[in-house]
Amino acid sequence: MNTPLLDINLASQPFRRERATNAALAAISAGLLCSLLILTGLILHERSRAADLRRVMNSEAAQLRLLQNRQNHFSAILAKPANADVFATNVFLNELIAKRSVSWTRVFSDLQTVMPSAMQLLAIRLPQVATEDASGTNRVQLDMVLGSERPDAVIELLKRLQESTLFGPASVVSETPPNQNDPLYKYKVTVAYAQKL
Repeated sequence: MNTPLLDINLASQPFRRERATNAALAAISAGLLCSLLILTGLILHERSRAADLRRVMNSEAAQLRLLQNRQNHFSAILAKPANADVFATNVFLNELIAKRSVSWTRVFSDLQTVMPSAMQLLAIRLPQVATEDASGTNRVQLDMVLGSERPDAVIELLKRLQESTLFGPASVVSETPPNQNDPLYKYKVTVAYAQKL
């Protein structure tokens, strides 16, 4: 039995759209495959970084535990009754040495650079020495009583203290208005002061 031959005339039956669709699907598949490979590489890279970070964190945690154990050991030694008196004496002597090393001349000359002309320093208390900061500067707390005929002079003083590199945050603790016996506004001001000791 003879099979009939198919007679295809390309001029009468043009190129079908299936080939264009197949080519587009192949290009999309290739793009998706490339994206999959890139994402897989990124995931593996991030997993590697996460593993490295976990190792560093475990190492740091072990070091922290070791330091905490040492601190607890030293704290236990200092907490013994025999050592408590020595520790308290050392703290007292260190504070006394720090207070003695505060130069009153330097305190007054530094205050003079920020004090408005309309304000007077009426009293100052022995400074309280705080701990040394990262720059090696001891922080001293000054408690002062200031007087002025104008109430706005204290605002100018607070601005100058804030702008100064020698003084830290200042606060007005109390304010006393003038009366018949004393014509001055009085302010109790606390300020942090940095002096190289």
